Amino acid sequence: MSEKENQLLVDKPLEFGGLSFKSRLLVGTGKYKDLEETGAAIETSGAEIVTVAIRRTNIGQNPDEPNLLDVISPEKYTLLPNTAGCFNAKDAVRTCKLARELLDGHDLVKLEVLGDQKTLYPNITETLVAARELIDDGFKVMVYTSDDPIVAKELEDMGCVAVMPLGSLIGSGMGICNPYNIRIILENANVPIIVDAGVGTASDAAIAMELGCDGVLMNTAIAAANNPVLMASAMKKAIEAGREACLAGRMPRKLYASASSPIGGTII
Repeated sequence: MSEKENQLLVDKPLEFGGLSFKSRLLVGTGKYKDLEETGAAIETSGAEIVTVAIRRTNIGQNPDEPNLLDVISPEKYTLLPNTAGCFNAKDAVRTCKLARELLDGHDLVKLEVLGDQKTLYPNITETLVAARELIDDGFKVMVYTSDDPIVAKELEDMGCVAVMPLGSLIGSGMGICNPYNIRIILENANVPIIVDAGVGTASDAAIAMELGCDGVLMNTAIAAANNPVLMASAMKKAIEAGREACLAGRMPRKLYASASSPIGGTII
């Protein structure tokens, strides 16, 4: 293998917010049957970043209830508090401040402001308001957004440390519905682009990585599988394979066939 080919296969860590990660798979903690399954699936996934819905998950605010931190240790994982369930900027900002208080000054958060209960599509107007307020307050904001390249660039320019366009609707399992918009977002980005929402199976995760995304965040695809721990293993491999394929560079698509074996110099 040539030196140039070797360089193509050398990857760099995923970096944002002053942190560095080997795994490009980010996972959620909801929808599992119990905390034991949650912990087992997340460990198998190899993920280093675990997102937590502050409004729906106990991480110490309810001392008499099971605590997620008993199976997801902050010493082992980077916790990513998120604002799932917020439908306006005010609630999202308040939730992030609560997370910072609960986690002793933790400033890395995932912002999502939803538009309606049926689609859980992002409310971009409220997202922009909340992102600005949180950044001004010293938060490092990873932001869930639509796959609109203009909005993605505006959030980056505002100071978000990562932009997280949806692949398809949250929990839908529909995969990457608009790969062309994701490609445009990637072409213009100077911060990590992480597909967030819509992944249903391992091939969806691989496609996102082959497009050039820096990572994929998922929850339902693992938690709602018949065997979540086995699916977590599949997702880990898909992320790694998709990343390697992106670095290696795929062959050109051609309309017609070409022989796999060279025919020059052969005896007919």
